[in-house]
Amino acid sequence: MSGVRPMNLYLITNRKLVADGSFFSVIEQAIAGGINAIILREKDLPGEDLLTMAGQIKKIIAGRSVCFIINNNLEVAKAIQADGYHTSFDDFMQQSSRFDGWNGVSVHNLDEAITAAQNGANYLLVSHIFATDCKKGLKPKGVELIRDIKINVNIPVIALGGINPANCGQVCEAGADGIAVMSFIMQSHDPYKSSELLKRRVNDRNLGLI
Repeated sequence: MSGVRPMNLYLITNRKLVADGSFFSVIEQAIAGGINAIILREKDLPGEDLLTMAGQIKKIIAGRSVCFIINNNLEVAKAIQADGYHTSFDDFMQQSSRFDGWNGVSVHNLDEAITAAQNGANYLLVSHIFATDCKKGLKPKGVELIRDIKINVNIPVIALGGINPANCGQVCEAGADGIAVMSFIMQSHDPYKSSELLKRRVNDRNLGLI
């Protein structure tokens, strides 16, 4: 397994949300702003195109302490020698073997979280915590789900869904080991400042400063 451990600020990519500049410039600015991990989630891309994109990102993060995770394409994760592989709960449970690195799993309730942890998950991505346009019409889970999961598992729990500088403190207070965002950074007109602000808020909360 890679020596890079998933940390407290994840960026989940979506090239279709980029507001200003190029997709790769957003990645570069987000890294400069303090993100610890990138989950490459471009589900509509063919494997060859995803591999090319992953290779470019790997060049960008070379020499930096940023965990690189591929979403839902095990072949690309292996080919690029990613730090981790991320997938849905159902797909994770159906895998015949585990990725030789960090195995991340998306979960939406306590039972899934416990089962994934018992079956070898290295971290959990728990969603959706707050209301978000990505899940319109679906009731958010709220921070209580984070508290319930943290009581029952001993692997990192990363919160996702509608998280921003105004509410990230609630997530940290509930016990989350980190947060993951997509639109807040990908749609930002200043990805560096957006990333830096989130990172500062998370660090301040963890240090008890807010």
